[in-house]
Amino acid sequence: MAALSRGSDGSTEPTDIDERRRKLLVLTCAAGGAASAAAVWPFLASMEPSERARALGAPVEADISGLEPGTMTTVEWQGKPVWIVNRTEKMLAGLKGSAALLADPDSERSQQPDYARNPERSIKPEYLVVVGICTHLGCSPTPKFKPGDPGMGADWPGGFLCPCHGSRFDLSARVYANMPAPTNLVVPRYKYLSDTRILIGDDRKGA
Repeated sequence: MAALSRGSDGSTEPTDIDERRRKLLVLTCAAGGAASAAAVWPFLASMEPSERARALGAPVEADISGLEPGTMTTVEWQGKPVWIVNRTEKMLAGLKGSAALLADPDSERSQQPDYARNPERSIKPEYLVVVGICTHLGCSPTPKFKPGDPGMGADWPGGFLCPCHGSRFDLSARVYANMPAPTNLVVPRYKYLSDTRILIGDDRKGA
């Protein structure tokens, strides 16, 4: 029990012992915080540059030199999966037939840069770059590229399916009408550094 001294007005005041204990507690907490920070820094420093960039939300580069037509690769940016799909001519042709079935075919209510506000939602028609997170409750849809997929129906032209609540998206990541997802998948800002390299998260010229 802490020792107390009685003041001239009858109140009790902490003694020098209590004051020393308080200072010791403050120093201990400060040392603990410094130790925690010291423990975290080597972990961050040990990460590869690209990993550190992702952790901090910086733009990331994607190499698409080996991405075959009809396939998809995933890059992590800001802790989110970003899909890059190399669409075939047949995939692109199928986009025209689905427009009447979509909730937002012209992407007027959906999020994308102005240069991706087109039927392909992309800079280059063949390459779709989109955040792979459903706009309903944040689940991650799965690719269902094969037309007539048995699990999707004979009239399925190819696209994406959110397994959580059944939202369907075409091969431009545009949501079909009457689905739980309110808008199309988000297209992030991006630019081409070369024919085979894409920078995701930055579209500034000369940057």
